[in-house]
Amino acid sequence: MTAARSIMGALAALAVLASCNGPAQPPAAVTGEAMVAAADPLAVEAGLEILRAGGSAIDAAIAVEVTLGLVEPESSGIGGGGFLIHYRGRDEAIDAYDGREWAPAGATPDMFLVDGKPLSFELAQASGKSIGAPGLIPMLKLAHEQHGKLPWAKLFEPAIRLAEEGFPVGPRLSRSFAQHKDLLAADAQARAIYLDANGLPWPQGHVLKNPLYAQSLRAIAAEGPAALTSGAIAEAIVASAQREPRAGTLTVADLQAYQPRRLDPLCAPFRVYSVCTMPSPSSANAMLSILGLYERARPTPESPHNVQAPNLQDWAAYVWASRLSYVDRDHYMADDRFVQAPTKELIAPSYLDARASLIDLGMGRATIPVGTPAGEELRNRWGSEAMQEHGTTHLSVVDHDGNAVSLTATIESEYGSHRMAGGFWLNNQLTDFSLEPVIGGKPAANAVAPRKAPRSSMSPSIITDKDGKLVLVVGSMGGSTIIASVSRTVIGVLDWQQTPQEAVGTASFFARTPEIIAEKSRMPAETSNALRALGWNIVEGELWSGTHAIQVTPKGLVGGADPREEGKAIALPALP
Repeated sequence: MTAARSIMGALAALAVLASCNGPAQPPAAVTGEAMVAAADPLAVEAGLEILRAGGSAIDAAIAVEVTLGLVEPESSGIGGGGFLIHYRGRDEAIDAYDGREWAPAGATPDMFLVDGKPLSFELAQASGKSIGAPGLIPMLKLAHEQHGKLPWAKLFEPAIRLAEEGFPVGPRLSRSFAQHKDLLAADAQARAIYLDANGLPWPQGHVLKNPLYAQSLRAIAAEGPAALTSGAIAEAIVASAQREPRAGTLTVADLQAYQPRRLDPLCAPFRVYSVCTMPSPSSANAMLSILGLYERARPTPESPHNVQAPNLQDWAAYVWASRLSYVDRDHYMADDRFVQAPTKELIAPSYLDARASLIDLGMGRATIPVGTPAGEELRNRWGSEAMQEHGTTHLSVVDHDGNAVSLTATIESEYGSHRMAGGFWLNNQLTDFSLEPVIGGKPAANAVAPRKAPRSSMSPSIITDKDGKLVLVVGSMGGSTIIASVSRTVIGVLDWQQTPQEAVGTASFFARTPEIIAEKSRMPAETSNALRALGWNIVEGELWSGTHAIQVTPKGLVGGADPREEGKAIALPALP
């Protein structure tokens, strides 16, 4: 039995004892079905092709992701990084894989400062300074070595075929091209791929080809991660990163120094379930904290009720849980290889009990204090930050053997650093660091340092029942809104009795700062007004999410694809 499985069992047992009044637990089922849920139908089909060929969940996830890097280039790809949670059906073992990018050896805490003031996010993003050593392909190779079934090279065939033969530009990609025409024109490769001879973006329906990307995938298929750390592609990555203006310091030595990691997942109870996600450098513990605080505020959920409009106390509990969790996340969390990050302390039952004592569902609160999970000394060591980010993609896979993958991948912001190499976009992941090394006279835990990974919000998650059986595979895109999207979806499926499709499409609140964003196009005005009446500062706005979920039910696999995107959740029948 693995350490992760032992932890899961213990946490699940605690959940049963602590949540005797929780909802009845539906029995999990091993159906023999398989399913892929992701942000683009062509990427979903790439994963299904691999599953039909006898591939594992890891195999399919790799095929889906490298295809997303082609058809959804603004969000993720081989020039970026990601986190992956894997569930093994035969023994319920759960592994976590860290593919978060590292800062180069030449990075300094003040690299984003000019005359003592931080660059604007826009200038910091569109620069070589923002580019970290890519970690996605090394991470996927490590996961494939441990859980793959098909040959590595075969997994790239669907994406290579699409890149060479072309694919029709969809509505979302067409809108993105139009919105970001100027940045596409500023990079020579992007201009050649995404704009016509007159400098206009290719319209919806145009058959788009990317032969450079196909060449890069062929090299990776043949050589593995080494294709990105030496030779022509590595030299192109470095040349792009070191290009003026705002040149970075990334070198070939930085690319070669990068190492992905297999880690024990971070697990915590929610009702009678165990929720497992990424440890540091992710701040997904904030997602677990929201679930734990919500459970304490709503010990007996009113379920089922109107799934499209959970009642006011549900939303009040969710906003409280979010505010408390984000405040702690922004203050403490960073790469724990470099700083003392209280990753487990922030989700300890005694600490959540103490934080939950602040919750009053009958009123809001303008200011939320930072908690003390490890005492005053640690709280007083760091300065708090609350930067805004968005981007990323997520995919969920279950294979015919009951194995599952939850993979969140990113190049950080749309089109990453606005620089390409080898037909793919390079990340701007280093802007996920604090742009200021000192905040309020105290060092920022998430300050830049050589070979340090920037803090992430990516929260790929696997939820199991008390016996370790698979219940739910979920994750999302959206920068720091990921934490909110994933926690809300888990609550929707497990507490509010929503289907995965209903849950991923439900309106949301993003309560990271005192100004709480209500999703304008989906949240009923009466709900927002009711929370305002309690004293919360609610403003209307649009929220980024791309949540994709697969639930295991007694009747089979049920999927959900975020309606804010163009994705699908498609099942394959059990093998004969």
